[in-house]
Amino acid sequence: MYRRHFIQSLGVGVVGAIRAQVETPPPPADLNLRIEPLTVELSPKHHVKTIGYSGRSPGPILRVPEGKTISIDVFNDTASQEIVHWHGLHIPSNVDGAMEEGSPMIAPRSSLRHTFTATPSGTRWYHTHVPAERKLDRGLYTGQFGFFYVEPKHEPGDYDAEFFLALKDWDPYWTAQMSDSMDVAYQRFSINDRSLGFAEPLRVKEGQRIMFRFLNASATQLRRIAFSGHRFRVMALDGNPVAVPQEVDLLELGPAERVDAQVTMNAPGVWILGSTDDREREGGMGVVVEYTGKGGAPVWQAPKGAHWDYAAFGTSGDQQETGIAVPLVFRQKFVSSHWQDKWTINGKQFPHTDPIQVQQGQVYRLIFDNQSDEAHPIHLHRHTFELVSVGGRKTRGVKKDVVMVGVRAQVQVELVANNPGPSLFHCHNQMHMDFGFMTMLQYV
Repeated sequence: MYRRHFIQSLGVGVVGAIRAQVETPPPPADLNLRIEPLTVELSPKHHVKTIGYSGRSPGPILRVPEGKTISIDVFNDTASQEIVHWHGLHIPSNVDGAMEEGSPMIAPRSSLRHTFTATPSGTRWYHTHVPAERKLDRGLYTGQFGFFYVEPKHEPGDYDAEFFLALKDWDPYWTAQMSDSMDVAYQRFSINDRSLGFAEPLRVKEGQRIMFRFLNASATQLRRIAFSGHRFRVMALDGNPVAVPQEVDLLELGPAERVDAQVTMNAPGVWILGSTDDREREGGMGVVVEYTGKGGAPVWQAPKGAHWDYAAFGTSGDQQETGIAVPLVFRQKFVSSHWQDKWTINGKQFPHTDPIQVQQGQVYRLIFDNQSDEAHPIHLHRHTFELVSVGGRKTRGVKKDVVMVGVRAQVQVELVANNPGPSLFHCHNQMHMDFGFMTMLQYV
């Protein structure tokens, strides 16, 4: 073979190898998720057209071992840009699912692969993070939410069965408050995808210990939940084990909060687990729990106690105040009748808010000072913080990523700046977030 022919044949081989390398498809993802239109049948008479994940709402429960690096292909089968936020996970900004942090949007009729390490363990969740503003068929008003459970390396295993229960409201509409500012109300309610009386009962046996993993998937509303004839033993808040598990008569969850609570099945019968608000429960926010061998109409009993206190699940004492103090004052601005209020952090609305500047490894004491007449579920992406003062009451050992700050109340949290990268800080009420209640946490 002449040298020229040899080089030509070699060139063909190299080009072929390069082409083969370029054309080799990537390995399949560990998980797939589709954003797509669907109809949720709350009951035979009530159907809701919305957007969900992989043909359902809530989306599939994603279970991943703690510390495992996974890839998730998200397909956007809608006509609008979308994004998925992996709520409560300590992952890089570019895959966290917030465009303010630099996470890319998913174009219509396209897909995007997300790769990250699943940590920390516990009950997390995933949901859309697009703004809705005045569109009640966008953002968290839709059915785009689902549980993401990171299985602990050392699972205590002290329960016999578990149920994942998402509290959801449907058919939102605009209404006016006393001040004539616009607010959102809902016509239908459910636990998971069915209204009370139209789902299969949760079937249990006497003597079992059941772990209930609750999520408040509402765009705007706080929920109180009780279980007729039973008490909850709270084990974890926002997926993080509490310092002092306690038995309570009811659970209170602001938007985006999670509660893991055990219940000992010691009252045979057929009971209702659901909202303590009669209108919500009768409108569908409940589920029947049925003991083996028991029948009859399900029974609702209002809880005896009505008090919820984060500090009850922590340790008390005269802890020294630690960390660099960062005051964050929340206020509202009335704009006009039949319009939404604006929201400010330290007097400014997003995107003009001043960022919270931190240095890696430093400890900060964030002071959430709510000077408005509405409560706020405050969320920080990509981090977990520890409650140190709730309404002036000191506490330790309660770690969260969302905390409800009551009307004209103050909560202080301790934050270790341990996950560099831009992180979004906002109220998890969709209306408040859309109308100014956001800023960024920046590492400097």
